[in-house]
Amino acid sequence: MSYPIDLEGRVALVTGASSGLGAQFARTLAKAGAGVVLAGRRVERLKTLRAEIEGAGGDAHVVQLDVTDLDSIKSAVAHAETEMGTIDILVNNSGVSTTQKLTDVSSDDYDFVMDTNVRGAFFVAQEVGKRMLARARGAAPGTFTGGRIVNIASMAGLRVLSQIGVYSMSKAAVIHMTRAMALEWGKYGINVNAICPGYIDTEINHHHWDTEQGRKLIELLPRKRVGQPQDLDTALLMLCANESHFINGAVLQADDGFGV
Repeated sequence: MSYPIDLEGRVALVTGASSGLGAQFARTLAKAGAGVVLAGRRVERLKTLRAEIEGAGGDAHVVQLDVTDLDSIKSAVAHAETEMGTIDILVNNSGVSTTQKLTDVSSDDYDFVMDTNVRGAFFVAQEVGKRMLARARGAAPGTFTGGRIVNIASMAGLRVLSQIGVYSMSKAAVIHMTRAMALEWGKYGINVNAICPGYIDTEINHHHWDTEQGRKLIELLPRKRVGQPQDLDTALLMLCANESHFINGAVLQADDGFGV
């Protein structure tokens, strides 16, 4: 006896899908049957991922998106819905960071992190949320109108980490943003939740784990290991599933116990 999560017929928009966690999220949703819109700035990499997904029997489309540009957000979401239909699932994943002491943070550094992680995440969710709300208000009784928004925060939003103070601040804002959206939009069947990943091995940080500093960090982790992008698959699918209608405003730690 099995209990598969079936997203057949659903359309999912994944931001920051050109690499790392975003690419893995897109693969996972496509395997579950969703049509996936791959959004990001590096279009050629998105096209490569689209070919991979389509080669595995999935359905994917590419849109260029810069989350720091409001016109780009509106255009990307409109284009996504024109090409693949109304968006049922948003994985709000785009994010950046800097590594430095707080006394060394410049206004440009601060804006770089906050513009993407907070402002960008908010306005992407707002644009998709508006469309989900309009669909819910105008739907016939008994029609599926629910939406799923999964904001990718971080364990750093729950536990401040050295040298990435501004990043930690930005992800704490994403967590509160998640709760605010869940409160306002939940009555329309739009569930908004957050995943807080711990240390995950991606192409951006892969080299770090073989350095002296990286090895020292691994020794501080409860089970002395870093996660892999696929370690978040189950958490993502649970929050995106049609059956997850009773999970709203949740902040799910997926950090191998680091935040305990």
